[in-house]
Parts: sequence; C-alpha cells; structure tokens
Amino acid sequence: MPGKAGASGRSRAGSGTRRTYPVGARRGGAARNRDYRGRFVAGRIALAVLLVAAGVKLVHVQGFEAEALSARAERQRTTSIDIPAERGSIKDRNGADLAFSIETRMLWANLRLMRKTWSEFAREHPGSGQDYDSRVAEIARFIAGKVPELTTESELLRAFHKDASFTYLVDDVEPSVAELIKQTYPEIGYEKRAKRVYPGGQLASNIVGYANWRQESPDVSKHNLHGLSGLESMRDNDLAGTPGRQIVDTAQGADVVIPGTERDLQPAVPGSDLELTIDSDVQYEVQSRLADYAGRVGARGASAVVLDARTGEVYALATDQTFDPTDQSTLQPKLMNNAAVTTPFEPGSVNKVITAAAAIEAGIAGPESVRQVPGSIEISDHTVHDAWSHGTQPFTTTGIFAKSSNVGTLMLAQELGPDRYLEMLRRFGLGKRTGIGLPGESPGYVPPRAQWSGTTFGNLPIGQGLSMTVVQLASMYQAIANDGKRVEPRIVRAKVTPDGRRIPEPAPATTQVVSPKTADTVKDILRAVTQDGDYDYRGTAPEAALEGYQIAGKTGTGQQVDPNTGAYSNRLYNITFAGMLPADDPRFVVGIRLDAPDATLPEGSTAAPLFHDIASYLAQRFQIPLSDSPAPRVRLVQ
Repeated sequence: MPGKAGASGRSRAGSGTRRTYPVGARRGGAARNRDYRGRFVAGRIALAVLLVAAGVKLVHVQGFEAEALSARAERQRTTSIDIPAERGSIKDRNGADLAFSIETRMLWANLRLMRKTWSEFAREHPGSGQDYDSRVAEIARFIAGKVPELTTESELLRAFHKDASFTYLVDDVEPSVAELIKQTYPEIGYEKRAKRVYPGGQLASNIVGYANWRQESPDVSKHNLHGLSGLESMRDNDLAGTPGRQIVDTAQGADVVIPGTERDLQPAVPGSDLELTIDSDVQYEVQSRLADYAGRVGARGASAVVLDARTGEVYALATDQTFDPTDQSTLQPKLMNNAAVTTPFEPGSVNKVITAAAAIEAGIAGPESVRQVPGSIEISDHTVHDAWSHGTQPFTTTGIFAKSSNVGTLMLAQELGPDRYLEMLRRFGLGKRTGIGLPGESPGYVPPRAQWSGTTFGNLPIGQGLSMTVVQLASMYQAIANDGKRVEPRIVRAKVTPDGRRIPEPAPATTQVVSPKTADTVKDILRAVTQDGDYDYRGTAPEAALEGYQIAGKTGTGQQVDPNTGAYSNRLYNITFAGMLPADDPRFVVGIRLDAPDATLPEGSTAAPLFHDIASYLAQRFQIPLSDSPAPRVRLVQ
C-alpha cells in the first residue's frame, strides 16, 4: 500500500540518520558555537590587557614607589614613643631641695593577649596545669614580693581578673625593679614616668605646692608631671620642660621594645630650676612656732611672714595648718590654701601706722606733741571708745600709738583729712596685690572714696572697714623699716635654665612712701610699744621685747563680722602684730595674724609673745649684732 510503504520508508530513513531535532534547532546550535568562539577571543584580549596593566603597575611600584613602600614597611615594625622631660627642681635660697623629680615606671598588662596566649597554651598542654589563672597568680606573687610598699598580691589579682582588655598594675616602681619584672615575665610592660619628691613633707608646702603625673590630655606628649597648687602650678611652664620623641623597634609590631634600637628624633629638654628667697630653717621654725601658738590659744587659724627689711625678700611664709604632699589624705582645699596671701582680714590697730606716718610726714604732729585725749569721740552718729576706760588725758603722739588709743588716732586723722589719709593708704600698697609671685593673692579691700559714709573715716584709721593680707601687713612695716621705701615682696629669686644660666627675676617695684626722716620718727614711736612699767610708760606689747635688742612694733585687735548677725562680733577678733628686728638697724620684719583665738586664755588676746619667739630665733640664726644701746624709755602720758 503506498501510503504504508511511504511511511515505512521514512521511518527507516529517520532511523538511519538518528536525526532527533528539527531543522530550525540545528541552525541555532551553529550560532551558539560562534558565540562561544567570540567569548573566548574576548577573554583572551581581556587577559592580555590585565597582564599589561600588571606589568605597568610593577614597573611603577619598582621604579617610583619603592622608597615610600619601604618606609611604610619600616613603620609597621617601629613605634614612636614620647620621652618625658625632667621637671625642674625648687630650691631654697641656700640651694636646699624643696621639690625634685625621680624617674619611675608604671607597670601594665595586656589582659586580652594574656588570656588568649594562656588559653591556647592550656589547650595544647592539658597536662601542664598551667593556664591564665595560674600564670597571673605567679606574676602577682612575684611583683608583690618586689614592691611590697606599693601593692599587695590581692590588689594585683583583682587587676588581672577585672573585665577589661588592658590594665595598669603598679605606679612609682624603681626602673631597675621594673626591668627585672619585665625580663622575668615578658607579658608585663611598663611606661616611663616621673615622681615628684618633697623631702621636707609639710615644710613650705603652702608655697611650693604640689605636682603629680597627669595624663588627662588627649595629646600624649603632654603626659608628664604638672602642678596643681602653689609655685608648682603658677610656674609650671618654667618647671615642666619640653618632652622629646623617640623611635624604637618592636618585636613583630608588639609593644615589646627590642633593646638597643632606640633612636631619638627630638631629645627632651629638662625644665628650669626655681631658686626661692625662702630659708628652709627659718620656714621650719616659723611654721612650728606658729602652729604651736595657734593651738595653745585656740585660734581657728594663723599665718605669719618674715621679710628682709631692705629687699622685701620672703624668708618664711607660714600657716598653722597645711598639707603634706607625700600624704594623699591631706590634699584638701582647706589645707592647700595659702591663707597668708589669699585671705584678707580687718587688721585692727596695726593699721594705725598709716595715721602715724601721714601725721608726721604732713607736720601735723611730732613724737612728743601732746593732745588732750578723752575716752571717747563722736564720729557722725557713732561713738568710738578706747579699749580701756579713762577720762581726758594728755597723751604724747608716741603715747597715742604706744598705748593704741583709738580716740587719739582719730583726732590725728581728722586733722589730716580723708583725702590725704587715702593717699597714704595707696602709697603703702593697700587695696592692690603685692606681686609676691604666688597664686590666688588677694588685693584686700579699701572702700572707694565715693562710697565713704559719715562713719567710714571713723573706722579706717583704727583698722576696721578695710582688709589686708598678712603679706600686705608686713609690707607696710617693711617700708617704715627701710627708710620709707616700700619694696614689693617676692618669693622667687631666680630661674636656672638646664644649661646652668641663672636668670634673676625682674626687680621688684619700689615706692618711696614717706621720707627717711619720717620713717625714723615712726620707728622711734613704735619702740615704745614694747616698753614696760606703770601706766604712764607701759605700751601694749612689752611681751614682744627682746633682751639686748631694740624692738619696734604694733599690736592689733580687729573685730570680725559675725556670720550669723552680719554685725561686728564682741567675741571674734583678728589678733595681729607687726614688728622690726632690730629697730635701730632693721634686718627683718615679722607680720602675724591669729584668727579668732580664745580671748579668755592668758595669751589669747596678743601675738606679742609669738613675735618675741620668732625674733629670738632670727637673732640667733643670723647672729644679728646686739643694739648699741637700749631704746630710750619715754613717758607716754604727761
């Protein structure tokens, strides 16, 4: 059958050729083969381009970047570290150290690396019995045994087991001990630091101040010893020096420095030394005697200063309570305050020297001039009394001040007038800072002339209504002792640079307050303050007299303001004394203030005995020649 035969033939033919796809599909396969060949060619071209680019980069790196890449590789195995500058010393006028620095180390540990290292060791050596805990226990015992005065084993274990990646361990370790610890236990590192040493402890600490290692600044180069108080703070720029920079090689980029690889980029420049006017022996004696006396009379506080009568240099500046820089528990604001320069007070009758000097300078009175002085005087709507009851009496000018008559002083001040009196206050330096060179100095207070009320001029001449510091008090009497020339007190004599150059401080300002003749007359008047005898001869401070020497001085009792009432208190007083040794050829001036001593005690109403003790020490310490003759004994009430 044809139809069937045709079908059979097609079947055989198809079976012979094994064609299993239509004609259209065959044409598509050919196109795909052409695409494969195109991609292959493109890939070869791209590979060739990459190889060419790599070759060009290699030439560029080898030819142009080799030096930069070498430097980068060098940086990867080196570390830049700061070199702390040695802080300058503070010395007294005789070269004795009041503060200096020693090099120390701060031990540290990388806790994260230690934990990782000893965890791996424990896994790899399960039978060793050693792991992180056993390792740090061993290290803690070793370190505590080497520096028992600095830490304990338990303190170190707490540091090793705290939740942190890094910890400091012990500060103030001697360099040789730190190196031994590091060699024995390489995982312990250290930082170079410095420690401030105060060999005298409390001695002159209110002057010298305090410095410790500071690292609050994000600038690591500023991590060093820096001052917190006193001259350590005020003269920090002179003392601190300039840190240096050093390059060291480290083992595989770690913090372990390879010995012998240190190279200085910039050497550290040490700070300058400060040479003070202070005499350590005098400072010690004044501090000790002041603290003892303040304790005996129950004073809330006390301060004293000893000045060179000619130069204004400070030989001692003391407060009865101060801090010990070697005892952290004493670093309290109250103890670190230097009340002798920061705390003004109403001085009382020691301020009468202003009226005495002004009256003599103006020719209003002579030392033997006589005035009939009543027991009280009316000033505006206020009545001022003398400290003791008396009727009208014939006081000499010397007697007015030797017996400290408020009424006689105000009589002279009224003759002088407020404007001339205010001018004399200014000449003596009241109401402005002395420039002593210590931080926090107060200028004291003198009310502006425009603010004076009717009673103001009844207060100022007797030392109320104005305030001054102990340094200002002594400075007034230094002017009288120095032929009328006031020299601003100073406490730093010179700066000594690292290369040994001694640079004196700028010369202090001077003021000719009164003429030399007036100054001599006032000194003669003030000698009578220490006279003893019956009423007509006795001054207010015979306890200040020193056998063999003429002494000139003045007592003071200034009322304090009662903080509860805002009015002057009848129980709280400033007890003051200022004096010269010896009066016939002054070498020293001493100023003293007692803050609210117990007036019911035998010595609670005077500082004269304390002046006597300090003057006696000064006379012996400096072998001051005896006065040629005793002071003339003069009558105070005619």
